[in-house]
Amino acid sequence: MSRQRSGRSSNAPAGRAAAGRPGVFVQTPRSDIFVAMLGVALGAMLLGCLLMILILNRYEFKTKVSALTPPAASSMALVMNPEKNPTVHL
Repeated sequence: MSRQRSGRSSNAPAGRAAAGRPGVFVQTPRSDIFVAMLGVALGAMLLGCLLMILILNRYEFKTKVSALTPPAASSMALVMNPEKNPTVHL
């Protein structure tokens, strides 16, 4: 399908004019791969936002840290010295 574009010198109609309006019929641009890539990018952004909302829903949309306590000294010592770490073998 074509749409009508008015020309600068529209004194004489070129081609068929719809409803008596002067102008030139121009073919509408076709979608190409870049339009498809824009659609894929939009879909990925919407999916990412939806997943982020679902993850934030697990934490009831709380983003502040309620309590910031340093790790205990004994647990930190076990991390720093693995040879003193008691292991349980089953």
